[in-house]
Amino acid sequence: MAQLIENPKTYQGQELDTIFFRPMLSGPDAENLGIRILYNMPVPTTLQFWRRATDVLKKYSKGWIGGDPAQKFQKKIELFKVKAELGFSATDYFQMVFEQLSNTAGANMDDLSGTALEAAETSLFKASIAEAIRATMWYGDATREEGLNTFDGFLKRIMADMNEEDSELTTVNMTSMSATDAAEALFKNLWESAPEVLKQFKSDGNLVYLVSSDVYNNYEDSLDSISNESAYLAKQNGRKELFFKGIPVIDVQMSGYAADYADMPASFALLTESRNLALAVNTNDFPGMEVRMWYNPDEMENRQRAVFMAGCDYLLPELIVAALTVPV
Repeated sequence: MAQLIENPKTYQGQELDTIFFRPMLSGPDAENLGIRILYNMPVPTTLQFWRRATDVLKKYSKGWIGGDPAQKFQKKIELFKVKAELGFSATDYFQMVFEQLSNTAGANMDDLSGTALEAAETSLFKASIAEAIRATMWYGDATREEGLNTFDGFLKRIMADMNEEDSELTTVNMTSMSATDAAEALFKNLWESAPEVLKQFKSDGNLVYLVSSDVYNNYEDSLDSISNESAYLAKQNGRKELFFKGIPVIDVQMSGYAADYADMPASFALLTESRNLALAVNTNDFPGMEVRMWYNPDEMENRQRAVFMAGCDYLLPELIVAALTVPV
């Protein structure tokens, strides 16, 4: 059995979309991020938000009466050209792909070629790219010398907005999660402090709490302390989803990065409208966008490279209530 994977693979245009990026940026995993994802939207990529019109009923009369149109808000999301690169020793790469391939039903392990091999290779690279985009979306800082510095993330933009004198962003104090029921008290404070315009979106089912892991864990522990049969079963079986007042609570899972990025809040909680925060990725409207995988015989190394455009932003600060630890 060969111990090398040498066939080069290049994805551009439609293949780059259908085989590589679209499956990565759609489906349940993407929806569970609690934000809006804009993929290959027309350039310039624009985050839009419509506030529905009110009092559209008029007394009946002949002719056109009309009324005030729904309010439309727009903000251009700046996209940055980024690249992802990975290199593996030929032996390590073969073993990683072989393990991935061995978990595929019906795979012929004596013939490492064709679509099964292609799917195994792309799966490894897609997972790495998806995680890098997700981490940068939260902890990104384009001014940082290294690490998650390809574009500014949500938290940097929120902290910058907090420092503006005329900021429309509502903030509350971030409390320690060492006390029992601290997260529940924080969620209540965020809700009570929210502007009425934000609370109105609750009936649409679009509000979401986006929180760090310590906040999420504290809230889950407080639910475990409830003494009834359903809570007892949930404590044993775990909970797939958490809610507060019917609003989903989503752990953005950045605790693994907190120690290496002390310039970002390690503990935070946001109450927002899920369509107000957006990640934009584009592989279609700029030259040079591609994914390439090849074997370098000189270094005996398998290499992977992806070039694409990405960025994130939020549209309306009045639709966010933030609580976060301020980095020292």
